[in-house]
Amino acid sequence: MKLEELIPLYDKMQQKYGAKELDSIYNGGCTKNPNICFVFMNPTGRNIASRKEWIGPKYPWIGTKNVWEIFYRLNLLDASLYQRIKEMKGKEWTVSFANEVYENVCEYRYFITNLGKCTQVDARELPDDVLKKYLNLLKKEFAIVKPKVIILFGNQVSSIVLGEKISVSQVRRKKFVKKIYGEFYSFYSVYYPVGNGRFNLDKAIQDMKWIFHEEGIF
Repeated sequence: MKLEELIPLYDKMQQKYGAKELDSIYNGGCTKNPNICFVFMNPTGRNIASRKEWIGPKYPWIGTKNVWEIFYRLNLLDASLYQRIKEMKGKEWTVSFANEVYENVCEYRYFITNLGKCTQVDARELPDDVLKKYLNLLKKEFAIVKPKVIILFGNQVSSIVLGEKISVSQVRRKKFVKKIYGEFYSFYSVYYPVGNGRFNLDKAIQDMKWIFHEEGIF
């Protein structure tokens, strides 16, 4: 199976669980054995690629700023590119610039995705039962991409993906090993560093740097 084969399924689920005037946001980055797979919660309308008129890739976080600060501070984004992102308004992102950013993501060998692909108008919290409907498809992403390490952001995403109640504060820097489609994957749960979770940004970055060192990557 290829990642592209999941797109029609995500588009169908967008009509049921997302804002009907917006498109699903899928995933992006290095798709062949990346060092890291970052799993966020679900996209919002702040991502300009979710607009119907956007003729380009439906990658996460296009037209936003805060998450790119995280990757920059993790030494996973070129300084010159980050500076351009900081100076650019969201609506000024072009398809060409989005592709340039994600070429850089590929160079640093990481993959960005969300558990839920259903774009919402705002950052409203989705119920567990909706996010759980995306779990098997996310596992298929893992099986296709085959990342070395998977970073799960926040309690909700971590609990659903790992299949147990997770409080990030209690499992910082703890490795979880799960078998998916016959292969074992390493998971870590870290604080959600975007939106309301931004006050935990420094802790999340500290933990991820520790994980990278522990796993011998980057």
